[in-house]
Amino acid sequence: MVLSPGQQQDLRSLCGERIGFDVDMARHCTLRAGGRAAALAEPDSVEQASRLIRYLSGQDIAWRSIGRGSNLLVRDAGYPGVLIRFAGRGCRPGETDPDQVKVESGCMLAGLLGFCQRQGLTGLEFLAGIPGTVGGAVRMNAGAFGGELSDYLSALSFIGPEGEDIRLTAGQWQAGYRTMTLPSLDWGRVLLLEATVTLSPGKTDEIMQRMDAYRQRRRALRQPALPSAGSFFKNPPGDFAGRLIELTGLKGMRVGGAMVSGEHANFIVNDGGASASEIIALMELVQEKVAARTGIFLEPEVHIL
Repeated sequence: MVLSPGQQQDLRSLCGERIGFDVDMARHCTLRAGGRAAALAEPDSVEQASRLIRYLSGQDIAWRSIGRGSNLLVRDAGYPGVLIRFAGRGCRPGETDPDQVKVESGCMLAGLLGFCQRQGLTGLEFLAGIPGTVGGAVRMNAGAFGGELSDYLSALSFIGPEGEDIRLTAGQWQAGYRTMTLPSLDWGRVLLLEATVTLSPGKTDEIMQRMDAYRQRRRALRQPALPSAGSFFKNPPGDFAGRLIELTGLKGMRVGGAMVSGEHANFIVNDGGASASEIIALMELVQEKVAARTGIFLEPEVHIL
């Protein structure tokens, strides 16, 4: 899809400076690879986001919501519509429950954890050191060291495909390993605005100590410094994707500039100039060889558009 000059003008009227056209998405993804998007919009208010989505739906223009690109790869052919990244980054205490925090989806996880620590609320320390936004973390049900974000979620607020307000509460979604399913909604047709987490009172110094300990544990995993999307594949039940990839002898395997890291086998890294096609080809090669050796098909964590 190519946005017409009239559509571009309309979108500028709706978003002002908060929209760009023909955007190189490699600059917005941690893999530093990928194609271009017809547009990237970053509405900074609920009203602006709602007007934008109503317009896109009315014009039958494709759109998807994204986070900060730490688990995203846009194919080399590009995305033919509008990618939307909600810019709201605020955190605030719950109106009636002092153990709750309401956080906008554009807030970085580090910002949420810092707010919780200052408020003396404990529970999410295991997320320390994970990059990305709260919105992406909700979508992926981010977790580490035995904890998952879904264990603390109590409400989610969205804008629907016609610009309408949608609110879900605990029990209206299904959380799994690195996945969050919305039985009544399609993730590709909603924009997450805000999440509510319910935590427990704690001491600020002890919360900080736990976050520091989790960061140290994460650093000890020797994650590679080259551009990557973090862990590329989901761990299969009862096993680890990295172990299976290493067992199959794939460390260091490459397709063009894409390489299976020699430091951590569950990282596909951009070793210099990798294209999205090369990364996808390497992903499929790893899946094929691991399945042939072990009978296990590895599912990617990375969202490919």
